[in-house]
Amino acid sequence: MAPEWASEFHDRMDRFETLMRTGRGGVPVSIKVRVTSGCFHREHSPHAYELIDRHLRSIPQEGREFTFEEHESGPEVLVYVAAGVTLASSVIQLVAAIIKARADGIKKGDRPSEPVELIIRRVLKNGEFREEKILRFRHNDAVDKDAVQEKLVEAAGKLVDKHD
Repeated sequence: MAPEWASEFHDRMDRFETLMRTGRGGVPVSIKVRVTSGCFHREHSPHAYELIDRHLRSIPQEGREFTFEEHESGPEVLVYVAAGVTLASSVIQLVAAIIKARADGIKKGDRPSEPVELIIRRVLKNGEFREEKILRFRHNDAVDKDAVQEKLVEAAGKLVDKHD
């Protein structure tokens, strides 16, 4: 991992922790839908981002327990994983909607069309970075929200379980 990227990631997670500190406990994580090659951002994927934006608007601002970040390599959702390794259903639905929007956007002309990977990552207390690659989707793969949830919660459990 490039030192510059690691520093930016640490800073982003620190800002999120400060912004969303709830006192309820939990572990801050990044859920990333990352393109395997090329880019997945608004400029080259306008149809996908139209769908993503629509989904985001459908989630009430009040009580929102995540932050949505846009990057050239793909969207990122910053969220706390609660004790017992649970994720809010709105987060699971958003992640599934992002993956589906990528596929639907490509069908409408978005380029490029490389696969995306679903990744969960976090910064440990000692500053170390941990990442779990969960699933890989080609643009013509079906998106099963239940499978996304199962694999995401399983991977979150591995990350949260790491003693740091």
